[in-house]
Amino acid sequence: MHSPDDIQYALETTRVLREPDHRIETFGDTRFEFQLISELMDRAGEVRIRTGEVQAQRPRIIRPEAYREVELEGFDEGTRAKFDAMLDKFRAEGKDLAFLQYGFQFRRGQVHEEIITDSFEAVRDRVLEDIRRDGNPARAVIEGVDDAWEISILKFSFEMIQRSHDINAFDFKRRGMI
Repeated sequence: MHSPDDIQYALETTRVLREPDHRIETFGDTRFEFQLISELMDRAGEVRIRTGEVQAQRPRIIRPEAYREVELEGFDEGTRAKFDAMLDKFRAEGKDLAFLQYGFQFRRGQVHEEIITDSFEAVRDRVLEDIRRDGNPARAVIEGVDDAWEISILKFSFEMIQRSHDINAFDFKRRGMI
């Protein structure tokens, strides 16, 4: 289990060095490959490369009707009426209350690890050169923290959601789905 400080450190230091060439598909599942490069914390001059994949499931539309099912536990009796009135007001103003929900699957069993004895910079440069030569459009290269590497993958996933959201919403609107 990671401490809040470990999580914060991983979030602050994780960098996506190369993004995949595409975003999360609006109407189908999307597969991203990753190579996560991290320095071993307890051994100088050794770098771990983790290679694996993350699958983004097709975004789902959450419609305003589902808000009626939101439980307002711990609030006074009048809160439900106020909440419903707020929703009605937003609808009357033409505000779009639908939002997109994203789901990811991380296949840990398919993660391959390799330890290289060299400087972090040399390994990073080689990995980036390999991806330039190979040209795999689905691969991301991520610099992360070795012992909290899963946090680095989650940060990458959230960044892909942020970069894809406007495109996905546009596609749904264009088809009249939201």
